[in-house]
Amino acid sequence: MRTASFRRASRLLLGCTLMCATALPTLALAAWQPDKNVEIVVAGGPGGGTDQLGRLIQSIISTHKLLDVNTVVLNKGGGNGAEAFLDMKVSKGDADKLVIATNNIYLLPLVSKLGYEWQELTPVAAVAEDDFILWTYKDAPWKDAKGFVEAVKADPSKLRMGGSQSKDVDQTLTLLLNQTNSTKLTYIPFKSGSEAATQLAGKHIAANVNNPAESISQWRGDQVQPLCVFSQERMGYTDKVAGDKSWADVPTCHEAGLGIDQYRFPRTIFMPGNVTAEQRAFYTELMRKVSETPEFKAYVKQNALVPTFLEGEQLTAYIEKDTARATPVFKDAGWLRN
Repeated sequence: MRTASFRRASRLLLGCTLMCATALPTLALAAWQPDKNVEIVVAGGPGGGTDQLGRLIQSIISTHKLLDVNTVVLNKGGGNGAEAFLDMKVSKGDADKLVIATNNIYLLPLVSKLGYEWQELTPVAAVAEDDFILWTYKDAPWKDAKGFVEAVKADPSKLRMGGSQSKDVDQTLTLLLNQTNSTKLTYIPFKSGSEAATQLAGKHIAANVNNPAESISQWRGDQVQPLCVFSQERMGYTDKVAGDKSWADVPTCHEAGLGIDQYRFPRTIFMPGNVTAEQRAFYTELMRKVSETPEFKAYVKQNALVPTFLEGEQLTAYIEKDTARATPVFKDAGWLRN
């Protein structure tokens, strides 16, 4: 015969069983999230474009409370970002670390023995792209991109192209220009796009291929002028930037007949290798939320970036296509590592 205490115990046991059965699926399906501070490693020095993006992402995450943990930004720009990428490699399985990069994260291993391949890391997202513009100094004897190319063909010894760093995106684009137009532009590397802009404004070089933000001050100061943008279509920003001119007024290099329909580089976020699909998905969605905030959209517009969000197979396909285009250029230049 069941006593009253037995019946009470049975009811408690049944209640616990029902509650546990309800709670277990919730726990099983709970999404992963970091439980300690997240490191945002910047593959560049303080103040540069990559650093600005890293600190913007940190600010947006904090302002909008997108994480329950804190974030810290660390600059590791040595070796054109190689320091940061090697840090990612040795941090295998660490899901509390991100790196902010460009296409250098997957192109650098082609030209230097760095001890890592991009496939050993985990692509999270590309959050924007940078256009490249062919710039020249104010009152140059050539009035458009076609005239500049003709001048280079006529006397390349007096015309030099400046850019940021060597064996990087600016020099790669210069090599592409030479290949597609049968020119012999000499490339002069500087420490940054800002320095290349200053050199062009002083007429120490004939041209550069800076991003919009790198030369906007000199354009507004009427020291340089854009000849064309390496894009399949004109830029979509119609607000006046320099006098009565907007970014949308800059013709495409395709219109000018330069033979390069598009040349951009992505702003990428990677994680270390050996993280789980759930951890990767968490950060992909985090970056998507960041990219949808008013602050990020204002940053994209201010810097005349191309609004872009790539993840998963799309991002992998982008990386593979970009690598395939760069590889023969590097080979012809003798850059490919043995």
